[in-house]
Amino acid sequence: MKAVLKKYAKRYFIDAMGAMALGLFASLLIGTIFNALGMIPGLSILTKIGKGAQGVAGPAMAVAIAVSLKASPLVVYSCAAVGALANTSGGAGGPLAVLFIAIIAAEVGMLVSKKTKIDILVTPFVTLLVGGLLSIWCAPYIGEAVGLISDLIAFAMTQQPLVMGILVSMIVGIALTLPISSAAICAALGLSAVSVAAATDPSSATGLAMAGGAAVAGCCAQMVGFAVMSFKENKWGGLVSQGIGTSMLQMPNIIHNPRIWIPTILTSAITGPLATCVFKMQMYGEAINSGMGTCGLLGPIGIVLGWFSDAYKTAVGAVGAMDWIGLALICFILPAGLTLLFSELLYKIKWIKPGDLTLPE
Repeated sequence: MKAVLKKYAKRYFIDAMGAMALGLFASLLIGTIFNALGMIPGLSILTKIGKGAQGVAGPAMAVAIAVSLKASPLVVYSCAAVGALANTSGGAGGPLAVLFIAIIAAEVGMLVSKKTKIDILVTPFVTLLVGGLLSIWCAPYIGEAVGLISDLIAFAMTQQPLVMGILVSMIVGIALTLPISSAAICAALGLSAVSVAAATDPSSATGLAMAGGAAVAGCCAQMVGFAVMSFKENKWGGLVSQGIGTSMLQMPNIIHNPRIWIPTILTSAITGPLATCVFKMQMYGEAINSGMGTCGLLGPIGIVLGWFSDAYKTAVGAVGAMDWIGLALICFILPAGLTLLFSELLYKIKWIKPGDLTLPE
C-alpha cells in the first residue's frame, strides 16, 4: 500500500506539477518577457507575441501534464481544450484547476484510448467530455477555495509582515529544493499583485505582492546559498548549475545529511522578513516568478518587470535606489554571505563535513 501511494504521489504531485510549471513557463512567463521586450521602441511587435503566448497558458499546462503522464497523442491533444476550459472556469485558481482536471481527463482518456476501431472519435470525445464537465462543475469551486486561501495569505501578510515573511520565505524556499514545483505552487496560490483574486481588492493585492516578494527571497536563499556553500566541492560548474539552475540537485545530499539544509533555511528566515518589512519588495510580475528564485534569474526579473507595470506605479510609486539595493541584497548578496556564515559554524561543530555537498555526477 505504501509503495502504491508513493508511486501515485510522485506521478501526480511531482511529475505532473513539475510539468505544469514548465507549461506555465513556456506560455505565461515567456509571454511576459516578450511583453517587456515589446516596450522597447521599435520592438512593439513582440508584445503581440507575448500576449499570444500568455493566452494559451491553460492549454500549455494541460498538454504538459498529459505528456508527463505518458498519455497517448489523442489524449494529449484533447487536453489542450480541457486546459483552456479549466483555466478560464477556475478564475483565481485556474492553474490548480488545470492540474486536477487535466490529470483526471488524461487518465480517463487513457482508459479508452486505442480500445476501439473509432479511436479518433472516442478518445477525444471522452477526454473532452470528462474535462469539460469537471471544468464547468468543479473548477469554479476550486477557484473560490484558492481565492479564500489567497485572501487569508494576503490578510495575514498585511497584519503580520514579519511573521508571514519568515513563514512564506522558508516554506516556498523549501518547496523549491524539494522535488515538487514551487513555481506551480506560487502560480496556483496567486502570489502576486496581478492575480485575479487581488484584482478588485487593493489590500489583497498588496498582501499577495508582499507574499510574492517573500517567496522570491526564500527561493533565492536556497539557490544562491547552496551554490556558494558548495563551491569548494563543486567549483564553477556547481555554482552555475545550482545558482541559475536548481537547488534540487542537492536533494540526494540532503537525504544523506539533512543538516546541510540548515544554513539556507536560516538564511531564508532572515531574508524573507527583510524583504517584506525593510525593503518592501513586492511581486507585480507574474505569480510563477515568485517561485523561480534565481533559476534563469526569473525571480529578480519578475520583480523588475513588475516595477514597470501601471499597477505598481499606481499602488507603490516610482522605483528608487533603495529598491535596486534591496533587490541585490535579498536575491544575491545576503543569501551568499549568510549561508557561508552559517555553514562555517556547522563545519566547525562537524554537523557538516567535507564532501557532504558534492553533487552526484
